[in-house]
Amino acid sequence: MELEDGFDDILAEISEPTSSKQPKLDGPGSSNDTTSKPASSKTHCVLVNQKQRGNPLLKFVTSVPWEYDDIVPDYEIGKTICLLFLSVRYHNLNPDYINNRLKELGKKYELRVLLVQVDLKDPHSALKNLTRICLLTDMTLMLAWSPEEAGKIIENYKIYENKPPDKIMEKIENDPHQKIINALSSIKPVNKTDAMTLLTTFGTLANIIKATESRLAECPGFGATKAKKLYKALHEPFLKRGNVIENDFSGDISIEDVEKLEQETENPSS
Repeated sequence: MELEDGFDDILAEISEPTSSKQPKLDGPGSSNDTTSKPASSKTHCVLVNQKQRGNPLLKFVTSVPWEYDDIVPDYEIGKTICLLFLSVRYHNLNPDYINNRLKELGKKYELRVLLVQVDLKDPHSALKNLTRICLLTDMTLMLAWSPEEAGKIIENYKIYENKPPDKIMEKIENDPHQKIINALSSIKPVNKTDAMTLLTTFGTLANIIKATESRLAECPGFGATKAKKLYKALHEPFLKRGNVIENDFSGDISIEDVEKLEQETENPSS
């Protein structure tokens, strides 16, 4: 399904609303009167559009509180994050739906997410269409393959709403034992299981380097080919001088140097 040329005109119609909330028109006794508290008092929970009643994904939003409210997006996380929900099947049946929702949403919210549930076997054409829409309207596209996964995505946006970036960054191991494992597993084709096997078998990095090629091949998970590549990597000369790496040099790193480095790593204060 190709995007119609008139979509650029739709983008031009998207305006900047003056408020992230729509005024409530119903009286106190109406069925849509969910609460009279100001929006600022609801930042502790996920706000859910009334039109999302019956969406199966809400059954899986269990780790964070949520409640219905009269909001423009389908889900609101605090004051700066919002999500629109759409299934691929519904998009194919109603291709203009997302365009109308975007016109309603305007340009508010700092982070705007289009949460798409993939519920067709061949979603590629629709996803290509939705990807282009997101690129043109400054939306972040998130895909889920089940209501449970969609619910967990909403949960995670709320859980990490005010968390610093390092909470989701890769953790750097400072343990010397882990550093050796990481160094050994960087040698192709040695994986982390192989590296742990080597340390368990030989005890120290120095003993691994001292081991013969045939001895390495006897380790569980190893063979002649893997042992040969590991032995070559551990004994191939290398030297870095300034910004130039030279392959031909007279010296080599001795076992004593390796043992000394190991002792310094394990006892940094000594």
